[in-house]
Amino acid sequence: MFSAATTPPKFFTLILMSGLSVMSLNMFLPSLANMAESFNTDYALVSISIAGYLGVTATLQLILGPLSDRYGRRPVVLCGIAVFTCASVVCFLSTSIEVFLIFRMLQGSVSAGIALSSPIVRDTTPANEAASKIGYLAMGWAVAPMIAPMLGGVLDEQFGWRSNFMFFTLAGIIVLIICWFDLGETNQQRSSSFSEQFRSYPDLFRSRRFWGYALCATFSVGTFFIFIVGAPLIAQEHLDLSAAQLGFFIGSITIGFIFGNFLSGRYASRFALTTMMITGRIVAIAGLCAGLFLFSLGYVNEWTVFGTTIFSGIGNGLTSPSTNSGVLSVRPKLAGSASGLSGAILVGGGALLSSLSGSVITAFTSVYALHVLMLISAAIGLIAAWYVLYVDKQMAQLEAA
Repeated sequence: MFSAATTPPKFFTLILMSGLSVMSLNMFLPSLANMAESFNTDYALVSISIAGYLGVTATLQLILGPLSDRYGRRPVVLCGIAVFTCASVVCFLSTSIEVFLIFRMLQGSVSAGIALSSPIVRDTTPANEAASKIGYLAMGWAVAPMIAPMLGGVLDEQFGWRSNFMFFTLAGIIVLIICWFDLGETNQQRSSSFSEQFRSYPDLFRSRRFWGYALCATFSVGTFFIFIVGAPLIAQEHLDLSAAQLGFFIGSITIGFIFGNFLSGRYASRFALTTMMITGRIVAIAGLCAGLFLFSLGYVNEWTVFGTTIFSGIGNGLTSPSTNSGVLSVRPKLAGSASGLSGAILVGGGALLSSLSGSVITAFTSVYALHVLMLISAAIGLIAAWYVLYVDKQMAQLEAA
């Protein structure tokens, strides 16, 4: 009889379980218009499958972190992937938009994979080394959202939008089997009760460094959430791209993210977390400003629109591993709770930014609107990174005194 894993997971397993979480967000973006037609409803209602999914994911992460601190990382990840797989089957078979949306929300349980991959790394690795390792891990995550829209667009054109959810079903089964045999428990300091973990939230809320890291992460990744909601509309209204072409260009932002995470993997262990965070924000802002400048000169095409947003991806790749490591290091014994709470803030902020950007970009239907919203989000992330640096200097002065 086969037995479950008892040792820490291989790096490849962490990539798979977190990559599936990311892939489930944007793989079917090129199919949204076709789905609206299939369900005989409007685009705005179908787009709830993105914003609503993010909202549910944010709520779940408030629970997933404490659950993993109390009962362990392994059972939470396995249950999350199992629910995702079952929900994917129902999405594939759905004939009404109401049923589809309900089970699409349940797919959010797969967020356990990405929410707990960083705590699993942090369970066995010091802070700066964790940032480096998370950077390499995030390169693996980045492959999923890069290829997912491309694959989703091709599947839609060849077999229809439902094929995306059949893919999710098969992928969920495969990843669940791999995690069962390879994902051993890494949490060796479990809390005595589940309620104890929720009581830890006020302690995290009072930490200025936690808020700095969490807000920097939220508004950095917020540029990506704005992008995935606004890009399909911009492509339809201004660029006349097919579903497959749109999938390719939506995935292009992740090329930058991969490169940024490669740089984080190489250099994060040599520099302070705040140095990496600030550098990433400056790169993102510079690229988006370059895009606005090119638009003002009349150069509006798929290469200027998507080429300049690549710098936002590079900036996120530089920033995210350090914000993740910083959040987990504020209270190391509460790593799962900190990951869950920061994840909820990030995804909840992403849901709000998605809804806001959908309204603004629909109202203006302009490439300027997309870049300006992304620029504002990147700038707020920079302010949050500077705030962490300010708090760190204050704490160093107090310790010196």
